[in-house]
Amino acid sequence: MKRPNILFLMSDEHRADVTGFAGNEVIRTPNLDALAQTGTVFRNAYAPAPICIPSRQSMMAGQLPRTTGCEIYGQDLAPGHMTFSRRLAQYGYKTVVSGKLHHMGTDQMQGWTNRLYGDMEISPSFLDDKVQSEHNRYVQSGFKWTDAKEIYRSGVGRGPCVTHDEMSVQCAVQFIENYFCSSYYDREQKMPLLLKVSLLQPHYPYFTSEEKFTYYLNRVKSYVNEEVFKHPFLGQRTVKPGEDVSERELLRATAAYYGMIETIDDQYGQVLRALEHVGQQLDDWIIIYTSDHGEMLGQHGIWEKQKFFDASVKVPLIIRYPNSFGGGKIVEENVNLCDLFATLCELSGIPAPNGLDSRSLVPLLSGEAESWDNETISQFNGCNLMIKRDHLKYQFYGSDLPEVLFDLQRNPEETVNYIEDPLYASQVEQFRLRAKELKFE
Repeated sequence: MKRPNILFLMSDEHRADVTGFAGNEVIRTPNLDALAQTGTVFRNAYAPAPICIPSRQSMMAGQLPRTTGCEIYGQDLAPGHMTFSRRLAQYGYKTVVSGKLHHMGTDQMQGWTNRLYGDMEISPSFLDDKVQSEHNRYVQSGFKWTDAKEIYRSGVGRGPCVTHDEMSVQCAVQFIENYFCSSYYDREQKMPLLLKVSLLQPHYPYFTSEEKFTYYLNRVKSYVNEEVFKHPFLGQRTVKPGEDVSERELLRATAAYYGMIETIDDQYGQVLRALEHVGQQLDDWIIIYTSDHGEMLGQHGIWEKQKFFDASVKVPLIIRYPNSFGGGKIVEENVNLCDLFATLCELSGIPAPNGLDSRSLVPLLSGEAESWDNETISQFNGCNLMIKRDHLKYQFYGSDLPEVLFDLQRNPEETVNYIEDPLYASQVEQFRLRAKELKFE
């Protein structure tokens, strides 16, 4: 069979509700909205971990963090681990990535045949003891400053994410031209292509252009007056409005975050136009858009991620392949970024390897949801677990901290813990049994 080309677009820290196609009336995301209108939107897509490295490596491996052994920041997949880029390369794909992969270990390729630009750096913790000790002599304490400082520094500017993303897109566009119609060699390309363009934005620091900042500043809203959920882990405020920062500073950070999302939308548009320019018919391509996790953005008094609130652990997900599945579809079932491995295998006619936690999304793309197991899982830091089944979201934080049960149908704001409510007793028992199956107890 002729295998389809694949374009995989990915961002960092993009919360699922800040897109036009999700109903946000303030954000401007015309390119993503067009993909959604002609593709399939998964409204309940979740990250396998609400933090960068475990989520990204689990997605690539099609396995949950505990299966991969990559559960915290600073860990990585073992060299030679099976990833979907490696699997597709084994079956004849040219696998090319430009941008962030966030590998820390010695295998900086992990199945990609070409890396055009991005974060290619081995952490000293993966090298010998002498390298580590020498490195530690020069590393100052304090890996990053506070969220409050991050917020009041936000606004108009060109942070490191901006430069990284401009280079990532420029390299991808140049590759597209060279690959499909090099004016010097004019080589006909018959290998199927997996091209991933992986951007850093809208990850903090929160900076955007003056035009975008001034557009959003008086349009965005903050979460300063919303009820905060109380829990020893989930309810830790990272920023106190009126004490750490002013409400106006919160709005400035939010406006910059929105501007960064509009920026990545513009950049994805550049990639799509580059493909069209060289004569590619985008309806023949599988196009995926997602992010590694969300951003709390001040909700519940919390910024960044590492929480199982939907703002942090839920992600936008679009799969567009109109020649096979049409467009304009909405899927409400719970899915996971891990599921993309098996999905790509089935869509490209490649057998999925054994040992995956991944489930193909093709039945949902085809409108066949009757037999779908409507569960999704997220986990990190060894003892933190979320299980979502239908509209119920159970959370376990070790035996020393209270369990949490949210009912997103009754309380989408995630402010009420139903764990002791007798109406949910049977469901809670099922969740506890499932947690034990997953070795969380």
